[in-house]
Amino acid sequence: MHRWSPLNDRQRALLGRLDTGEELSGQDPSDRRSAYALRDRGLLAVRRSRGVLSAQVTEAGKFYLKHGHHPDLPGRMAKSRQTTMSASNSQSRPTKVERKNGQGAVAPTGGTGLGAEKAAKGVASYSERPVPVARRAKATRLIAQLVADRQVIVYAPDEAQVVEWRRVIDFAKRHGLVPSDKRVEKFRMFNRTRDLQISLLDGPHPNSGRHTPEDGPRVPVPVHLRSPHPVVAALRDDEGRLVMPAAPRRRALRVFQGLAAEAVRRGHRVEERPVPDRYRSRGYSYNGRYTPPSYSRREGELDLVVDDFTYTVTIKQESPQAADTERSEKLVLELGYSRSNRRRQWADRKRWVLEDVLGAALQEVESRAVEDAQRKLDEERVKEERKARWQEAMAAAKQQAVQDQLARVLSEQAALWKEVAALREYCEALERRIGEAMESEEPEVASAREWLTWARNHIDSIDPLLRLPGVPTPREPKPEDLKPYLTGWSPYGPEPHSGWGNF
Repeated sequence: MHRWSPLNDRQRALLGRLDTGEELSGQDPSDRRSAYALRDRGLLAVRRSRGVLSAQVTEAGKFYLKHGHHPDLPGRMAKSRQTTMSASNSQSRPTKVERKNGQGAVAPTGGTGLGAEKAAKGVASYSERPVPVARRAKATRLIAQLVADRQVIVYAPDEAQVVEWRRVIDFAKRHGLVPSDKRVEKFRMFNRTRDLQISLLDGPHPNSGRHTPEDGPRVPVPVHLRSPHPVVAALRDDEGRLVMPAAPRRRALRVFQGLAAEAVRRGHRVEERPVPDRYRSRGYSYNGRYTPPSYSRREGELDLVVDDFTYTVTIKQESPQAADTERSEKLVLELGYSRSNRRRQWADRKRWVLEDVLGAALQEVESRAVEDAQRKLDEERVKEERKARWQEAMAAAKQQAVQDQLARVLSEQAALWKEVAALREYCEALERRIGEAMESEEPEVASAREWLTWARNHIDSIDPLLRLPGVPTPREPKPEDLKPYLTGWSPYGPEPHSGWGNF
């Protein structure tokens, strides 16, 4: 297939949509394949940045949309060259041709720019097109709400809404709508409806800019390991941890000691991180001698407790299998993954060593604690809001269930009233028949009179209008009775797992 081969309907439609300002991210996989096909033909420029896929229609793509064929189409090249040469010759002439516009004024025909040409054709700029205008308005409202409330919750969004909100957030970031000292982050909550949480946080994103040792204050690291912290002493004495050559092991323990001492000085707690059972070998007996369970771990770990939040700090060799001694002795410090994709790793580099970045690592732990505390408050607030919504749904469901109970009683009474009316009519017909039978002296008259008496007594006992009916006393609805009225809520609690133990 050549560059100038005709486009199919899907490719042409996608090129037109992208030219009107629609974004490529969020398209289905078939449209993405079509975009790469357009890129290979030079009609589209596709770029991926931080996981976001963007596309821009090239001049060749605009030519195709206008003329219906590729500018490189054979047979059109000669005509295009002749047109270009004629335009070049006309521009090289010093004379200037003037024409009159519709109002009689004289206007020059040469020297107009691309913007003037688009304005003359009535083509709006990108910022004036409907999609960017609507997205700017939505992004502006979002940032204003975030500045006021710090958080926006989109309840039970579908995939199209999630894509649209991501585009709105990206628009706000690209066009400078986010305050300079803030950042916007989004997070899908792990609840039943997968609510979308959009937060406005302090400071730039941890992945923006270049991280250097100057990111945090200097933390003193001892030259010799004397009077270590009890957790560091336990690591030192545990031969199953920090299994590495002696030199990097001593250095890792000194780094742990500097980090622990600084954490204690700042009012945090340092606790031992036990080795999980899955890393321990089973104990066994041989020749009457019992060997207890053991383990062999290359890394060492300790827990930093900041404001009741625990963060595990791990130090290990970056390349333990490297043949180069200098490379194998390089250490790396890791924190656990965070929910906001924060930085989690520091290592020995040419410009600095691990001892230089302990301040940045400890500062990262404290920043995580602040964010986790705020997230905990936000989640509690969302939980309370969800509980209030659930209580409202339960109250409405109970009321509707009671109303349906009363409606069923009314329908039953009306049906019984119709049945009683039919039975009374039958008894009257039976009485007339008994009268006719008495004249003809039929032998069954006595039995028929007895049956008529019983029937009328029975009708009186079931007649709903024989006594004035009052408002029935509805029974308390059971949880299972409320399910049809809750529209997705659980009758056992606001969370989706509520009531699992009640089955």
